[in-house]
Amino acid sequence: MNLKSGLNTVVGLGVLVSFFSCQSKGTPAANSAAPEVSVQQVQIGSGEAKNTYAASVEGITNVEVRPQISGYLSKIFVDEGAYVQTGQLLFKIDDRPFVEQYNTAKAAVRVAEANLKNLKIDLDRKVELVDNKIVSDLQVTQAKASYEASLASLEQAKATMNAAKINLDFCLVKASVSGYIGRIPYRLGSLVSASSVEPLTLLTDINQVYTYFSMSESDFANYQAKQEGNQRKDSVELMLSNGKKYSQKGIIDAVTGQFDKNTASIAIRARFNNPKRELRAGNTGRIEITTALDDVLLVPIKATVAVQDKIYVYKLDKDNRASQVDIQIGGKTTENYYVLSGVQAGDRIITGGLGFVRPGAIVTPKK
Repeated sequence: MNLKSGLNTVVGLGVLVSFFSCQSKGTPAANSAAPEVSVQQVQIGSGEAKNTYAASVEGITNVEVRPQISGYLSKIFVDEGAYVQTGQLLFKIDDRPFVEQYNTAKAAVRVAEANLKNLKIDLDRKVELVDNKIVSDLQVTQAKASYEASLASLEQAKATMNAAKINLDFCLVKASVSGYIGRIPYRLGSLVSASSVEPLTLLTDINQVYTYFSMSESDFANYQAKQEGNQRKDSVELMLSNGKKYSQKGIIDAVTGQFDKNTASIAIRARFNNPKRELRAGNTGRIEITTALDDVLLVPIKATVAVQDKIYVYKLDKDNRASQVDIQIGGKTTENYYVLSGVQAGDRIITGGLGFVRPGAIVTPKK
């Protein structure tokens, strides 16, 4: 029984060894089969590239309303947020001291006019008497000098009166431009002056608005290059903070002369019409620049693999050997990337079955 059991064990082990030997011989054959993948050639086409930048909105006319005299605020004729026209009355500063100054100046003018009349009479009388040798030429000269001094005093008094009238008019603060009233930090009875830290209010004309945004050095270089070689005009649009697109398209009308050394970016200004006054100074959003692209390489997004901050495709050589290639992206649609470098037109790339492919592997393109 022991001998028979031993023979059975040997036979069983031999069967197992034979079985696993056959399995191991079959594995290389299985591994040597090239995976079947979908392949597509890189095409040349046209499209649009979109870049977005954080932006802030300002009125084209943004005027600080400040008093030109010192005094107590006696009346406020407008409310915050109201739309006013040029010349409309906004504030009144207590004018009583300035009324008295003006009245005093007017009285001084009347006194100067009276003195001038008396001296003119005296001068005319002495001119008549000098012919009869009753008065000397010296007396006539003195009378003439007194008259001229009185004339200058009258002119000085009139200038003082005009200055007092200007100060009196400054008690009424009017809108210099049409626009919306901003916040009013002062209340009735507040002491205001031209040197006050805060203005009476901010007056903003928003029939047109500026949007300011910054573009990186590399983006600006690409933008300039596209502008030089592109016959079509790029569109500039504004995405509002609620995610909706503003109804009017804008144009870039100014670029600063130098880059900010701290941020390596350049400030750009775009102008938008605002007929419905939907935009207000202080709004934020994102500028979206759509650039027309001609003769660009199209690579399906499904053919790419993202690894950290780089994007790769698998390119096939004539022997169907796959190599992983880093590509530079210039823009995208929902289906394709616009590729700047890494592949060329006519290159074969893998578009399906990427999970079975490794760099250097030989694949079988699907027919």
